[in-house]
Amino acid sequence: MLEVRPLGLDGVLEIVPKRHGDARGFFSETWNAARFAEAGIDLAFVQDNHSYSAAAGVLRGLHYQLPPRAQDKLLRVVRGRVLDVAVDIRSTSPTFGKWVALEISAQIGNQILVPKGFAHGFVTLVPDTEVLYKVTDTYSPEHDRSIRFDDPAIGIEWPAIPGGFQLSDKDRNAPLLAMAEVFA
Repeated sequence: MLEVRPLGLDGVLEIVPKRHGDARGFFSETWNAARFAEAGIDLAFVQDNHSYSAAAGVLRGLHYQLPPRAQDKLLRVVRGRVLDVAVDIRSTSPTFGKWVALEISAQIGNQILVPKGFAHGFVTLVPDTEVLYKVTDTYSPEHDRSIRFDDPAIGIEWPAIPGGFQLSDKDRNAPLLAMAEVFA
């Protein structure tokens, strides 16, 4: 059984799989193609990714791949907590440039589905955070793009992190949305 909650932008969903717990811990089915299809999510994932961040404040994003190698992403946290963000970069969408955020944690066990046409990023809220995510296409350097996380035209409300954010050079030097290649 899954709880599926729309997050306000077309196709961006919070998914909360049922957990079965007892004194030993819990069991949760985080991906089942048939059950997800019954919930209207019919995707063929082809690659799993695992990200570890040692510190709070590690910011990864905003990332996406252009067609024909665009990716849907299903992301969950297996240790720690993140604030996850999706930005609509479909130029013909009425919500172009709008964003939505969701806190995802290992404790809650919730997930976020970020469809093609959205830039994606997250910031770790606690040290030693691990994120797993499934994607519907493999990584393609030729199609890989980024948008600046602090673009004022988007206006994402990132949390205040003592000591600031830790960024890769790629993310620090990403273009603003106005200069980025986006989905037509």
